[in-house]
Amino acid sequence: MAKFKAVLIEKADGGQKVSLTDFDDANLMDGDVTVRVEYSCINYKDGLAVTGMAPVVRRWPMIPGIDLAGVVEQSTHANWKAGDRVVLNGYGLGETHLGAWAEKARVKGEWLVPLPEGIGTKEAMAVGTAGFTAMLAVIALEQHGVLPSSGPVVVTGAAGGVGSVSIALLSKLGYQVIASTGRASEADYLKSLGAAEIIDRAELSGPAKPLAKEKFAGGIDSVGSHTLATLLSMTRYGGAVAACGLAGGMDLQTSVAPFILRGVTLAGIDSVQCPQPRRREAWKRISTDLDRKKLAAMTTEVPLDKAVETASTIVKGELRGRYAVRIV
Repeated sequence: MAKFKAVLIEKADGGQKVSLTDFDDANLMDGDVTVRVEYSCINYKDGLAVTGMAPVVRRWPMIPGIDLAGVVEQSTHANWKAGDRVVLNGYGLGETHLGAWAEKARVKGEWLVPLPEGIGTKEAMAVGTAGFTAMLAVIALEQHGVLPSSGPVVVTGAAGGVGSVSIALLSKLGYQVIASTGRASEADYLKSLGAAEIIDRAELSGPAKPLAKEKFAGGIDSVGSHTLATLLSMTRYGGAVAACGLAGGMDLQTSVAPFILRGVTLAGIDSVQCPQPRRREAWKRISTDLDRKKLAAMTTEVPLDKAVETASTIVKGELRGRYAVRIV
């Protein structure tokens, strides 16, 4: 098809305009693989892009959507052929390269990962960057010696996408999970995912002391700022915290005390430029370590024409779990 449906962000007087439009495939960017997109999803970064609240979009006009799952339509890349089922997270999709909220995407073959056996395109996007990031964070905790026997692990921003998948993964692996949230109404939901205890985010959100009482063997933090600093100060000797978000701010006002007095590790999690071997390991682990029933329970499907409206609320902290965007 010469034209296809796509969400487009364009510059406008004093800001930007976002619309669902007919996009000409002649205007797709360079790439050696064309994918027929079946599903995308909504992540915090997508919300920032469509609202213009942060400079996520670096090219104009831009099709948003940082994740896709679909079927290869055409390929000149040696690793891919028509009919292959693929998933893509990051690499600037929806930021510097035309993204996934469209019926078609042209990308570099080196960015793609084969869909693991038994995972459909909707499930892959129910996972999306949020779930992929959660898996990378769990792997980082394991690599730094934080195991189920080490003690409780706290997940901040627990009701969001990263938090929800993190809880489901950790609980299935046998960890005692403490969920930190500012939404007390989500307690039953978080416990259904495997949280053993719910704490109010206020316990972690104040200005941090250099060191506080040791409470957690580790943590997965998607909030940043005071929350991450306080979490570090409460981490037990030899523990680790995986940092993967900034919903509470980019600043980090902490001290060296947790690192030099308790041997705490701060592990940064990047999903955008994550190397291919690590990507494939994470997707393989997702296929075995994520409870599919819990994934389904935390996921809401929305059509493409509702994606912008839905994404606009994620930056307000109003969405729970994961949102898969049905493209076709």
